[in-house]
Amino acid sequence: MDIKRIIPLLVMPLLLLLVEFGSILISLPVQAAGITAFEDPASLANPFIFIVILLVFTGFLLLLIKYGRKEWIAAIIALSIFLTFLYIFSALVYVVTGDPTLAAVLVFALSILATVILYKYPEWYVIDSLGILIAAGVAAIFGASLEYYLVILLLVLLAVYDAISVYKTKHMITLAEGVIDLKTPILFVIPKRRGYSFIRDGIGKLDDGGERAAFIIGMGDLIMPSILVVSANVFLQGWRLFGIINLPALGAIIGSLAGLAVLLHFVASGKPQAGLPPLNGGTILGFLAGWVLAGFL
Repeated sequence: MDIKRIIPLLVMPLLLLLVEFGSILISLPVQAAGITAFEDPASLANPFIFIVILLVFTGFLLLLIKYGRKEWIAAIIALSIFLTFLYIFSALVYVVTGDPTLAAVLVFALSILATVILYKYPEWYVIDSLGILIAAGVAAIFGASLEYYLVILLLVLLAVYDAISVYKTKHMITLAEGVIDLKTPILFVIPKRRGYSFIRDGIGKLDDGGERAAFIIGMGDLIMPSILVVSANVFLQGWRLFGIINLPALGAIIGSLAGLAVLLHFVASGKPQAGLPPLNGGTILGFLAGWVLAGFL
């Protein structure tokens, strides 16, 4: 494997680290602002509510693809991105100003601006930069809203679902292809060569024999491991590296990188891969190792 092919693959671990450490930092203003995804972080129903919402949303998007309503998909995703920015900027602005009126104006203006930039100039570096903010913000909100043992249950369920949807029913591949065709900014894009433009070139062919112009990784593949990192850091006490991150969270980060290495090994085949089984599995094992080292057992 030549150096030109290795460099794009090395960018993926960097993106994962940026999302994970970003989510830890954003979790602080998220907690201060009282922004939560679930009212009771210890409720066993939370992971199942998450899964049900995911299934309903996925099913709805697949129906829209089936009946050729891709413009509806684009509108729904744009609205979802805007609402996500609202939550993220609400947390960030909360620590800057205590004026409710000024905060509301700033949050709305920043959310509109970020969404417009994503859709008016969806170049790969714009998508990736704002994607890091989106992924870190979502992980921070869910991680601060779910106890770590419930996050582990959620990650196991999602890994099983991802494997079934990619290798068995293959509906996730159908959904991914529909989203890619629309060039919606909900994927991380890593160019394979200099001079690449997402606006001009897109991703390229998706068939087994075709060569893609860029590597892609779903935003959810980076969000899910980061949720456990945040949850471990929020709900578990103990020694912290630089006073910021505890051993279970650090273990989860190391485990997620190991899981990503396994995933990239299979991605090299050129075939679509379910990202969550190795990513979530590595993250959980890393968390457990850090938990043991920290003396929580």
